Amino acid sequence: TQLFGDRMIIANATGCSSIYGGTFPTIPYCKNALGQGPTWANSLFEDNAEYAFGMRLAVDSHRKQLLRSIDRILEIGEPSPLNQALQKCRGLWNSVDEEAKAAARAVKEVLPATLAKAQGETKSVLWKIVEFQDYFVDKSVWAIGGDGWAYDIGYGGLDHVLAMNRNVNILVLDTEVYSNTGGQASKSTPTGSVAKFAAAGKRTKKKDLGLMAMTYGYAYVAAIAMGANQNQALKAFIEAEAYPGPSLIIAYAPCIAHGFDMRNTQAEEKMAVEAGHWILYRYNPLLAKEGKSPLILDSKEPKIDYQTFLQNEIRFRTLMQQHPEIAERLFAQAEREVKERLSYYQRMAQS
Repeated sequence: TQLFGDRMIIANATGCSSIYGGTFPTIPYCKNALGQGPTWANSLFEDNAEYAFGMRLAVDSHRKQLLRSIDRILEIGEPSPLNQALQKCRGLWNSVDEEAKAAARAVKEVLPATLAKAQGETKSVLWKIVEFQDYFVDKSVWAIGGDGWAYDIGYGGLDHVLAMNRNVNILVLDTEVYSNTGGQASKSTPTGSVAKFAAAGKRTKKKDLGLMAMTYGYAYVAAIAMGANQNQALKAFIEAEAYPGPSLIIAYAPCIAHGFDMRNTQAEEKMAVEAGHWILYRYNPLLAKEGKSPLILDSKEPKIDYQTFLQNEIRFRTLMQQHPEIAERLFAQAEREVKERLSYYQRMAQS
């Protein structure tokens, strides 16, 4: 929200993030010196992606009407401070930088005086500009939620939004478990992890949501872990927001259900990446148009033994204590799966 907050619209799936994101009197979102911050709304758990998509369609419709009104005023109006300000906004229509924001403020300053003197068609068109004056600069629309929403219950909607090829940003806070329901296994839960309804360890590997999104070929996709590489995480947010189409950022989000001291979440994220459990990458379709591989693999070769990572968290260690024979088999399977996945991504990045 420090990057995009004054023009950010958030659709927040019900869950942990909606609780800490929408609980008053304290919330984690930033505001600028003018007191402007993100617009936030919470709908149902299962339709969050569609909810954000509706916001995108509404913003596009408002901006289309505003642009039509600007062009009409410039067509029928005589030179004036308002027309000059509108002309500048028109020239910066696709910009979201400080110059575009300043041009929008300039219009708002002279709009009331011009409206007071206007008559006939000019007045009615100016009223339309007043109605949509907050849309001179495009909005940054974000759907935010956990893996239970994105991988499971709301996946159909998320996939639909990605397929529509509209400018919607999606942030998935991946805890690899249904955190808000007390730790149920989800499609994001990795092999060998103990969770509700997987008391003897999950037997199937984690769903690769990012890889599935890449198959569209026109969606920006990134996987980040802030504790492992803050610079890579920042790059992913900036690139995703600037990308003129759908974007998906999957953020590794350690949870109390993982079973370690939560004061060490950043260190745990780093360990997950260094063991190969979590891969850092950015997939940008714009690079393909330059003849480059669209996939940038930001992860390096693992330098921590994978079994060491598993033993560090109770979600895995419990299986070893209760079902050692099953644990030995599933942990070997899990290590094989993460190595195969990293190898596959390495080949993709080189192609």
